[in-house]
Amino acid sequence: MRLGSRATLAEFSALDALDVPKAVRDRLLADRAIVDAAAEGDAPVYGLNTGLGANLGHRIAPGDIARFQRQLLEGRAVAVGPPLPEPTGRAVLLARLVSIRGSGISLEMFDHLLAVYASGLSPVVPAFGSIGAGDLTQNAVWALALLGTGRMWCAGEMVGAGEALASVGLVVPDLRPKDAMALINHGGLSSALSSQALQASAEALAMGRAAALLSYAGYDANRDIFAPEVNALRPAPGQGETAAWFAERLTGAQTPRRVQEALSFRTVAPVLGAALDAQTRATAIWSDEVNGLSDSPAVLGRDAMRSTPNFHGPALALALESVALANAMTANGALHRCQRMMNPDLSGLPRYLSPEGGASAGMVPAQKTAAALLSEIRRHAMPVTLDPAPVSDAVEDMAPMTPQAARKLSEQAEPLRLLAGYEALVACQAIDLRGQEPPPAVAALHRAVRAQIPPLGPDRPLGGAIETAAQVLTETAEPL
Repeated sequence: MRLGSRATLAEFSALDALDVPKAVRDRLLADRAIVDAAAEGDAPVYGLNTGLGANLGHRIAPGDIARFQRQLLEGRAVAVGPPLPEPTGRAVLLARLVSIRGSGISLEMFDHLLAVYASGLSPVVPAFGSIGAGDLTQNAVWALALLGTGRMWCAGEMVGAGEALASVGLVVPDLRPKDAMALINHGGLSSALSSQALQASAEALAMGRAAALLSYAGYDANRDIFAPEVNALRPAPGQGETAAWFAERLTGAQTPRRVQEALSFRTVAPVLGAALDAQTRATAIWSDEVNGLSDSPAVLGRDAMRSTPNFHGPALALALESVALANAMTANGALHRCQRMMNPDLSGLPRYLSPEGGASAGMVPAQKTAAALLSEIRRHAMPVTLDPAPVSDAVEDMAPMTPQAARKLSEQAEPLRLLAGYEALVACQAIDLRGQEPPPAVAALHRAVRAQIPPLGPDRPLGGAIETAAQVLTETAEPL
């Protein structure tokens, strides 16, 4: 990835090596001159020669600014909880480097951040602390690890940060004025967690789309609903594209059994289309966030440093909430499609998709598992951005809760994946029992599932089969 160029979600998520053009260093040197002049001047600059938050009125003498840097970090390192996954700390580091222009960081500290990133080390970040207003508390723990205090991930193990830095030959530079603020007062954690959430959600949504395609063949559902002239009547976001995707892959299927289906089948295009649109919009907002500057104060050039509201990211938080809600709607349809396939009065297939009949439970016990998964998906769709508690003497009386929105979207992905595996398993059984040759695209998915999971005959445990089917979809579903 080239610093100074606009980073995409795919590039960011790869955590690849960085190219640093001369223009980036030139900008940092120019910004640094402005910071140094402000540190020697009399004009108040937030966080440089003033306290933070409710301590805004406290002035710091020029001779004390350098010493204040360490105090600023240590006083805000109050994050708690289990460590976030190993890639997270390194992703925060990448987010900080991508948005480094205008931060006022010293060139020595910038080079140190680059060296830590190149080494593959990843600062340990506790799970809880940020409310999305600059991510200060978790960033402070992260920043202290970069300076040798705390813990680092090193090849899957947590070790002392000083030991980890020494093992790759890195010496921590001295903190200079504005370095501490550049290390903590940014939205890097929110950007990192959101990138992970959007990647996981996109994969789960692609799996759900593939499973719905299998269900259409298994239920022998009416495909006329995907006709372009139908979906052009109300151009809802994503609906036309989704309908065209299904229509193309269902070409060649036999004449369906019904004139019209239940809504879990009939509204696949608008529901999945809305989820796809939410995902696309959230990714675009994430791109603006990670490639923008969330620092406050920021160096604007022309001898100017100004406080900003850019640490506050409500657009990204709300977009993540929208993705989680849309995913829950798609999950609801998946569960109902499976129940209809198991109902002989609706599907024309054996009860519970059991070829044995009689006392055989077939696939119906797995409906309980699906209901539990749907409950988990809905739980993670509940908003977290409502009514945050005011802090810092109510100076910070609003907060977007972006990290929480990102984490719950990430956590929602696993039950979504498993529900897609469940639907694929049920649909493949329905395809087998229907005995019709499905269209080529459906047949390819069906073969992939059957290569790992045999059809259900006599009752057998199906929990492992659901997990295997989810893994098959992970490997075979077309990306969004």
